[in-house]
Amino acid sequence: MATRPGPLTEWPWHRLGNFKYVVMAPVVAHGARRVMRNGWGDLDIAFSLILPSLLLRMIHNQIWISLSRYQTARSKHRIVDRGIEFDQVDRERGCHLNTHTHNNNNNNNKQLPPLDDQILFNGLVFYAGYLAMPSVRRMPVWRTDGAVVTALVHTGPVEFLYYWFHRALHHHFLYSRYHSHHHASIVTEPITSVIHPFAEHVVYFILFAIPILSTIYLGNVSAMGIVGYIAYIDFMNNMGHCNFELVPEWIFQIFPPLKYLIYTPSFHSLHHTQFRTNYSLFMPFYDYIYNTMDKSSDELYESSLKGTEETPDLVHLTHMTNLQSAYHLRIGIASIASKPYSDSAWYMWTLWPLAWLSMVLAWIYGSSAFVVERIKLNKMKMQTWALPRYNFQYGLTWEREPINDLIEKAILDADMKGVKVISLGLLNQAKQLNGNGELFRQKYPKLGVRIVDGSGLATAVVLKSIPSDAKKVFLRTGTSKIARAIAIALCDRGVQVIMNEKEVYHMLKSQIPENRASYLKLSSDNVPQLWIVHNIDDNEQKMAPKGTIFIPISQFPLKKLRKDCTYMSTPAMRIPEEMKNIHSCENWLPRRVMSAWHIAGILHALEGWNMHECGDEMMDIEKSWSAAIRHGFLPLTKA
Repeated sequence: MATRPGPLTEWPWHRLGNFKYVVMAPVVAHGARRVMRNGWGDLDIAFSLILPSLLLRMIHNQIWISLSRYQTARSKHRIVDRGIEFDQVDRERGCHLNTHTHNNNNNNNKQLPPLDDQILFNGLVFYAGYLAMPSVRRMPVWRTDGAVVTALVHTGPVEFLYYWFHRALHHHFLYSRYHSHHHASIVTEPITSVIHPFAEHVVYFILFAIPILSTIYLGNVSAMGIVGYIAYIDFMNNMGHCNFELVPEWIFQIFPPLKYLIYTPSFHSLHHTQFRTNYSLFMPFYDYIYNTMDKSSDELYESSLKGTEETPDLVHLTHMTNLQSAYHLRIGIASIASKPYSDSAWYMWTLWPLAWLSMVLAWIYGSSAFVVERIKLNKMKMQTWALPRYNFQYGLTWEREPINDLIEKAILDADMKGVKVISLGLLNQAKQLNGNGELFRQKYPKLGVRIVDGSGLATAVVLKSIPSDAKKVFLRTGTSKIARAIAIALCDRGVQVIMNEKEVYHMLKSQIPENRASYLKLSSDNVPQLWIVHNIDDNEQKMAPKGTIFIPISQFPLKKLRKDCTYMSTPAMRIPEEMKNIHSCENWLPRRVMSAWHIAGILHALEGWNMHECGDEMMDIEKSWSAAIRHGFLPLTKA
């Protein structure tokens, strides 16, 4: 955000919000009118490329964003080893430039995944140019001489003018009013490359239009020449802000002068950390000429390219949930991942065909877990790995063995790398799948990595969310070890636990001490308003009395069917401020909230607990809770 926003800071359509795409209506209407009058053959190549090129640019940019986030989570070639937080994601969403941002845990803004405003702007200006210059309608597909002119004009005038304009932007007057918004991101991502005030984009467009206008004036313009030049600009912009080094050293060894003609991600990263060096656009030779090249450029390039292998202390193993959840991963769409997951937004359904295709490809070719997140808590390093599988696949009998093979491979990979703890998230610890992880402990008794299902802390979070003055609760949870632990703890506390499942009741009663067994009651009458549930269907919810409080013990949230009832969160806690690089939500949980199962793994690593917490083994409930509070994790609700 600019510290003192100047004129033309906001985009002209920022007040339209999600309806800003209507600015392209004249282009669509123009094409539709011509097709209806004369058929598709009436569309010339210049007009036909306007809208498809915008879509391709969006896809190109998203590929770079996903690649950058994936590489910075797993790669040793990171350049700036610092975290990104929600403030940066909000600022870079592309809605509009406020003088401040909000990091709100209850951010329910339904902002669409941003189509880059600069792409909209470029599309409109290209359309205006198409109408104003009839000669472009007859342009050929390709002209080699036009491509040469474009390259020469870019290397000369464009790079020169950009260099001095960029230096001017770093003067206090312009920097505080415009360019400081871009430099608010010290750790860059590809999307950072287009986060500028509107006035800056106008100047950039004029600069980048010089080669195109030159070819039009000389009569050697071509459609692919224009598209190729824009693709080059997007590619270099995204690469320069990706925050991992990928330019191989051998290309400079084969042709040494290339170091003056192509920058590297580490070269431009120094501009964002040092501010007063490395001003060049894509070709660094003007920084060499005017002595503004950062003296550590070569050293940072070499060290980033070499990198340092990093072993996390903890790996949390999760998976996708439904088809659209792939977009909610940190490596998916940033504006979606930064909010609690919801499939109710209409635009999520427009992405369904691509989501379905990605599921099929993951099912066929997904042979191992992949890294989606990297987190730090003081000196402790953590990663989240995801299996390329979805909820429905865990319910297929013939998929159980292949899924267990994927989990086993992840555990062995973590063990080989020296990871201390691996926590099993979501259905990766399902009892019917692998006995809460016990299958792997028995198969590999000498494992160095500790397997954690997080049941102890999950039980503690549920118990702490029950009001201290509660006298009765209704238990509808099945026979999981968390359900057993909750029933035993409540009976021990002197709370009447009412159940209506006969088989489950007798199973639990046999495990409760005789002097407390009277507190467990089988009844369908006088059901209290406090329900502890696993997954209940719509009919069971309708049976609950008005004002019921539903407390889930599952990792999956309940469907909020009743407006006259209260739905508590799945077992989770707020994370400490010291936890960094948190800029995506864990599934449906609010910002900076983490599931108890994930936190449990962190506690095992922090405390150095040597036991596996899987199968029938459960960490002491109070010990788990005390450790969580001691390390700065906070409850979502107060009992």
